[in-house]
Amino acid sequence: MFDLGFAELLVIGIVALIVVGPKDLPVLFRNVGRFMGKARGMAREFSRAMNDAADETGVRDVAKTFKSATNPVSSAMDGVKDAAKSMTNFDPDSETGKLAKEREDARKKIEAGAARKAAERKAREAQEALRKADELEASMQAAPEDAAPKPATEGPAAEGNDKA
Repeated sequence: MFDLGFAELLVIGIVALIVVGPKDLPVLFRNVGRFMGKARGMAREFSRAMNDAADETGVRDVAKTFKSATNPVSSAMDGVKDAAKSMTNFDPDSETGKLAKEREDARKKIEAGAARKAAERKAREAQEALRKADELEASMQAAPEDAAPKPATEGPAAEGNDKA
């Protein structure tokens, strides 16, 4: 609506500070804020009333017809989407409803079976990991007994000890 930049707002603020004074400036800003809120609320209500009036008179239907005349591909896609929505709501007592229920039951059984297999696999992997950890701990406890220091009699380390 108004095209005010930062510089213009700064000039307006300085003029307001000089004219109103620093003591009454917060009160002025509060009142301006309330006025702006009321104006926005009135504009929103007016816009809503205009949209409601347009709906009642059928302007949206005319706009949709105009849109379909200018863009037939989009109109065809909208028709397909509407048909797809209407096809998802079917009578549960019809053959389609019975098939859909059977498919839903089969889907649930498959999901339950997959979840059960995944849980069993994770439990098996956990048992294997626990067994491996026990084996490693046992080998760590046995390793210090086998790793007693041996005197160096051969190799480069032994030759260095003889010269010293």
